Amino acid sequence: MLVRDAMSTVVLTIGPTHTLRQAARLMSARRIGAAVVHDPGTCGLGIITERDILDAVGSGLDPDRETASAHTTTDVVFAAPAWTLEEAAEAMTHGGFRHLIVLDGDGPVGIVSVRDIIRCWAPARRTVAASG
Repeated sequence: MLVRDAMSTVVLTIGPTHTLRQAARLMSARRIGAAVVHDPGTCGLGIITERDILDAVGSGLDPDRETASAHTTTDVVFAAPAWTLEEAAEAMTHGGFRHLIVLDGDGPVGIVSVRDIIRCWAPARRTVAASG
């Protein structure tokens, strides 16, 4: 199975000046765990996750004053839609993260998470176990 088969095509893109509260509200409303942060000043894409927001708030930072740019991961590993789920899982395991931005051409077309991969693999694993 390929990344394109598992990824979420709901890609929330926010700017670097969004506050952590704004990012959290947008992510919560869409029931997603990560947002792409696009910084037109640097022409770069980064990612902010629910864990980034949780860590910031848990350490006492003000979610109404802290901006996404201060908590964005900019050293991002991107996936391609044609990657296998095994390739995506290996990249996540090697990098120690749970989300990959999926790029096709010049922009993001999806995000694949560990949960997406598990959702795809779980039915296949049950079928193998039942037939064994």
